[in-house]
Amino acid sequence: MHIRLLVLSLLICNVLFAQKQDAENEIKNFQKKLNKEFSSKADSPLTDEDLKTFKALDFFPVDTTFRVTAKLKFHEDSKPFKMATTTDRLPIYKLYATASFTIKDKEYQLEIYQNQQLVLTVEYEDYLFLPFTDNSNGDTSYGGGRFIDLKVPESDEIIIDFNQAYNPYCAYNHKYSCPIPPKVNHLDVEITAGVMAYKH
Repeated sequence: MHIRLLVLSLLICNVLFAQKQDAENEIKNFQKKLNKEFSSKADSPLTDEDLKTFKALDFFPVDTTFRVTAKLKFHEDSKPFKMATTTDRLPIYKLYATASFTIKDKEYQLEIYQNQQLVLTVEYEDYLFLPFTDNSNGDTSYGGGRFIDLKVPESDEIIIDFNQAYNPYCAYNHKYSCPIPPKVNHLDVEITAGVMAYKH
């Protein structure tokens, strides 16, 4: 009996370790991809002046405690609305779902949105948008909040990895028009994960 329990414990530990390794590899790939984009003259949101000296973005240390499995409450009957941006542009979104999750033993909720123009394209028809603010904004992270890209899940659960939170292009260049996270999507906690504030 004790041997079976020991073997079972070892198997569980191995599975959890493998899951953590997979998550960390996914985060590192996200960081590499983002740095590659920012280094490219064709794709970078940086100004020409900043691009000349750019080496890499600053990221918080990888912390898988900020990778959460959220329970979704879908809003199939939600009405399209205009999301405020940093300019007079007003893109149309719908509230897709409310995500409920726990970080460090506290429960939080965030709204997840679906862009009504992108949903008409094959490439982005399953794209979901999660803009949020938290208590690190204006200090260690960008003052205007950050974004996370998600995909339509196959169930009523979704993984939200704050290690893959990134800054809107407005954090790097004022020529861009960026969505402003709705007030309802403020987290009363410091999310010390993902892309940090940009230092010129």
